[in-house]
Amino acid sequence: MATFREALRAKRQLLKKWRKMPGVVGIGVGYVNGKNKKGGACIVMYTVDASAKVAKHCPRSVTVNRHLSKANISVPVRTIVSGRCCCHPLVRPGAASGRYRRRIRPVIAGYSVGYPGISGTAGLIVSQAARRARRYLLSNNHVLNRNNTSGYTETIQPGGADGGRSGVSRIGRLYRFVRLRKNAVNYMDAAISIPTRSSLLAPRYATVGRVRGHVRGYAVGTRLKKVGRTTGRVSGTVESIHTDIEVDYGSLGGLGTIRFRNQTVIRGQTAVSLAGDSGSVWLTSGNYAAAVNFAGSEDGRLSISFPVQWAMQAFGLRVATATGKISRTLQTGRRGHLGYTQPLTPAQLRRVVTKKAAASRRTAKKRGR
Repeated sequence: MATFREALRAKRQLLKKWRKMPGVVGIGVGYVNGKNKKGGACIVMYTVDASAKVAKHCPRSVTVNRHLSKANISVPVRTIVSGRCCCHPLVRPGAASGRYRRRIRPVIAGYSVGYPGISGTAGLIVSQAARRARRYLLSNNHVLNRNNTSGYTETIQPGGADGGRSGVSRIGRLYRFVRLRKNAVNYMDAAISIPTRSSLLAPRYATVGRVRGHVRGYAVGTRLKKVGRTTGRVSGTVESIHTDIEVDYGSLGGLGTIRFRNQTVIRGQTAVSLAGDSGSVWLTSGNYAAAVNFAGSEDGRLSISFPVQWAMQAFGLRVATATGKISRTLQTGRRGHLGYTQPLTPAQLRRVVTKKAAASRRTAKKRGR
């Protein structure tokens, strides 16, 4: 049986050939049987379809050297038809009567949020470690940022597709974001909004209540749950990690299809990532924040997410608490175990470009001169 270290070594070999493999949209690592450790680790390849043309270019295994040995091992390749993956903001007006689509004050995680014309999900209420009294709303760049730039973007609740309107529904503005890049490696689709006053955000999560903190990592096979604006409360299982995947952003910010590195794919028995669920945060069974959903498969049963630990590192955040005390950061698994997601290394963190947004339309116009 292959270990995750050996599966990752095999994945790196395939990455060199990825662009020449028609129909392949993602490559990660998971379990051979898709459920548990019994069959060992494998490469997981996500494809647009199950056509003969796609199958012809997908190997059944990849041979690599065993860890700390000169012997070889054949790492199996598991192929999964995902269809194309895309980000999921809701741009068409939807029924505003849904439970998580209505106006709520103070705002809590799990409800509709966005800017005029767009609805996504308020993922998590967070605070800075140095200024714990100041609260922020964590979601996706494409939910809180109109065009992936430093221009002023109003944050409204509910989002624009759920009847939210400029001015009357305003709760804050885009504060900081990770810039998405077209011809470079991306690690996360993340942004935070600063409220007009901190009392507009309450450190609670819909149907769950208090979020105890966040985890530094989670393993393949972990069961998670979340609440999203569209799908509501759902559950899923981590199918693959360390997954390089291509995500279609359409005309948003002129991005088209861009590549993300070391993402997490979470599978649900029903749809878990539909339009409007962007920004929703996956929690562990113990109510610790684990991963941030930002995209999904065509049928919505696969959630493309990144570890919430990365956003905490990029913005210097912790999960907000009602008392203002520092929330817990839970270490799960053995440090450095490659069957778990890993915090960003200092080198990786330097590649994550965080930007501060304009505080007003007037400031944005001055910057544009």
